[in-house]
Order: sequence, then structure tokens, then C-alpha cells
Amino acid sequence: MVYSSTLDAPATPKTRIEPVFDAQAIRRMKRDADRDVTIGGATLAAHAIHAGLVDEWHQFLTPIIVGGGTHFLPPDVRVALELQDERRFDNGVVYLNYRTRR
Repeated sequence: MVYSSTLDAPATPKTRIEPVFDAQAIRRMKRDADRDVTIGGATLAAHAIHAGLVDEWHQFLTPIIVGGGTHFLPPDVRVALELQDERRFDNGVVYLNYRTRR
């Protein structure tokens, strides 16, 4: 499923375009899925975070500071997390994996 207000048609037969984020549809998808459901993009993720749909968080911290851009998290959210995994790479990148505490 692709949420887009600008795309008219899917690029593949297995893709469905939806113009507006639907938290209930994602809840049903998560419930019925036999695999993990991934949400990509900060704007779409913000909708899922606000709806309480995010169970697991993956973050790569890169040792480069760049100002501006879209924020990783929406400004008005607070979620308790539990660290599941962390990895440090030789290039200074740190991978963090958290689960949402319920």
C-alpha cells in the first residue's frame, strides 16, 4: 500500500494507492499480516506514531551533522522505549533497535 496524494496509478500490480492515511486500515493490516509491516518516510511515520501503530523502531545514527530537513520524530510525541539491540560500526555509525513499551 502506498499513501500518496499525487500518484494516480500504482507502478506494479501488487501495489495499491491510497490518498489519505487510514490508521484503522493499518491496524487491520498488522493484525492480518504474517510478516512485519514497514512504514517509510518521516511524514507517513508521524501519522503512524500518533496513532500508536509503531511497535519497533530502527535508527541509524550517522556521525555527520546536517541542519534542516524533516525531523526524525514529530515534535509533539512521547513514547516509552525498550532497547532491544545496538551495533557499532567501524565508520562510526550506530544502529539502535527499540520496542515500544506498552
